[in-house]
Amino acid sequence: MPVWAFVLIVLFAGVTFASHFLFPSVRWFFRKRAERVIARVNKKLQRPIEPFKLAHRYDMIQRLIYDPEVTQAVVDHARRNNVPENVAFEKARGYAREIVPSFSATAYFSIGIRLARWLSKSLYRIQLGTLDRKRMAEIDPDAAVVFVINHRSNMDYVLVTYLAANAGALSYAVGEWARVWPLSPIIRAMGAYFIRRNSRGALYRRVWSRYVQMATRAGVTQAVFPEGGLTLDGKLATPRTGLLNYIIEDFDPAAREVIFVPVALNYDRVLEDTILIAAHKSGTRRFRPSLVNVFIRLGRHFAQRITGRFKGYGTASVSFGEPLELSRFAQTAEGDLTKAVASALMQRIADVTPVPGVPLVARHLLALTPAPKDALVGAVGASMQLLQDKQIPRPRRSAEDVVKDALDRMEARRLVTLQGDTVAVTELGAPILTYYANSIAHHFDKEAEPLLISATQQT
Repeated sequence: MPVWAFVLIVLFAGVTFASHFLFPSVRWFFRKRAERVIARVNKKLQRPIEPFKLAHRYDMIQRLIYDPEVTQAVVDHARRNNVPENVAFEKARGYAREIVPSFSATAYFSIGIRLARWLSKSLYRIQLGTLDRKRMAEIDPDAAVVFVINHRSNMDYVLVTYLAANAGALSYAVGEWARVWPLSPIIRAMGAYFIRRNSRGALYRRVWSRYVQMATRAGVTQAVFPEGGLTLDGKLATPRTGLLNYIIEDFDPAAREVIFVPVALNYDRVLEDTILIAAHKSGTRRFRPSLVNVFIRLGRHFAQRITGRFKGYGTASVSFGEPLELSRFAQTAEGDLTKAVASALMQRIADVTPVPGVPLVARHLLALTPAPKDALVGAVGASMQLLQDKQIPRPRRSAEDVVKDALDRMEARRLVTLQGDTVAVTELGAPILTYYANSIAHHFDKEAEPLLISATQQT
C-alpha cells in the first residue's frame, strides 16, 4: 500500500473518531459546565437569564429566517428586485447571521462583568445619582425590561453593564463600528447584536425587527440608546424611534408587559470628547480615529499609569428615572404612541441627568470668563443650591472643592489659564467646555439666571 494512501486512511479514521466520540464528549463537558454556571448565576440575579438568550445561535437563526413575517418579506424582496426567492432567502439568512448574538454566560459574568467593574473603577469615581430602589423592586419580574440610555461615550456600555450586573444580562444593540475582529466575537458572546443604523432595505429591517420583537416577547432584558449614536455637541439629541417602534408595534399586554427604565449618564471627562467635537464641527458623523491616534493615546495612558501620574478622569454619574409601563402609558397617550413614548422617555432622562463638577464649572466659566475664583465659587454654589431644590443629582462636595478639582483638570488639559485668582478660558478650551456645559444646560431655565447673576455680583 502506498504511504500516501495509508496516511489518508489514518487521517480519515482520526476525523471519524473525533467527530463520533471525542467532539461530542468535549461539547457535553462544556455544556454541563455552562449549565452549572448559569444555575449559580441565576440564584444571584434579580431577573434570571431568559431561555431565549441561552438558545443555540444556529437554532435562533433558523427560527428567525423561517418566521412567517420574514418569509413574506423574502417573497416581497424577490418580486420587487426581480431575483429568485432562494437568492432573497440567502440574503435574509446573511442578515440573521449578522444580527443574532452567541451569548455566553461564562463570558458575560466571569469575564465581562469583572472587566467592566475594573475598567469603570480604574478610570472614574462612580457616583450613583437618582435611584428609587423600592420602585425598581416593584417592577413585574415577568415583564420585559428595556433600559433606555442617553449616549455620551462608548464607556456607557461598560458603565451600565457594571451597574446593572445584579439585575440580569443586558442585550445591547451595537452599531457597525464594532464589527471588526477580534471585537466582533467578544461582543456577540456578551449577548449584543449588531445593527445597520443607516440601512434602508425593507428585508433587513424586517429581519432586525422580528429579532427584537422575539427577544422582547421572550422577556430578554435589553438596553437601547434612542439617540441612535453619540452626542456630538453634548446636548440630548432628538430620539430615533426605529428600535422603540419595533418593540411597541408588537406589544401585547396580555402576553407580556414592557417596562422602559430611563437611564441618564454624565461625565467629568468623556474619553472621545475632542473626536466628537471635531465631527460636529465638520458636520459629519464620521469620527473613527486612526489606529495610530488610538495607539498614541493608549501609550500615553499606560505611561501615566506606570509613572503614577494618572489620577482618574473624575466622576461618572448615573441616574435612573421613573419607569414607564407601556400598557398604562398607552391608555392616556395621544397621537402616535411611539413618538409619545420616545418623547416621555427623553424627558425623564433629561429630568434626572446628573450634574458633575466639570460641566457645572464649565457652564459658569463660559459666562463669566475671565472670572475671579471667588466669583466662580459663588456662582457654582448658587447653582448647586438650585439643583438641590430641584432634587437633581449634583456634586456632594463643597463649592470650593468642586471648583478646585474642575480647574485642576481643565488646567492640565490647557483648557483654562490661571493668572493669580483670575481664570480665563483658552481658545482650545472654549469648544470643549461648551460641549460639557451643553450636557446640563436644560436644568437651568431663565428663572435661575437672576439668582446666578446676583450671586456673582455679591461675590
